[in-house]
Amino acid sequence: MKRLLIMLAAIMLAAPEMEAAPNTVGKAVFEKNCSVCHSVNPPPKSAPPIVPIASRYHQQFPSRAAGVNHMAAFLKSPSKAASRVDPEAITRFGLMSPMALGDAERKAVAEWVWDQYNPGTGRGTGAGRGQGARGGNCK
Repeated sequence: MKRLLIMLAAIMLAAPEMEAAPNTVGKAVFEKNCSVCHSVNPPPKSAPPIVPIASRYHQQFPSRAAGVNHMAAFLKSPSKAASRVDPEAITRFGLMSPMALGDAERKAVAEWVWDQYNPGTGRGTGAGRGQGARGGNCK
């Protein structure tokens, strides 16, 4: 029995690290409470899609913890001043209502949103200023 335990321990130490489990709680909170208004990817429903929101948070916060904490606080008490989405999104969709979620649920869904970031999508070289590869002279 000792040999078996030693071999198992050696295999586990030699094996590459397992990937972190997906945030199923955050995804479930999103599906139950947020997906009515938010799609994950464009086109939008009645609120901005999640992937562009995640992209904005990755651009504006230096760490996952800072982004998640800000997003969770925003979900509790949304305001234009605290918003990190494109200002045009608030003009188009309006400011979201506070989410009647517990702290753990807000944090879980904020973590899930943060994790939806895909560096292969998002803004081009103009960073939203109409200054793409041709300096805004697209015709």
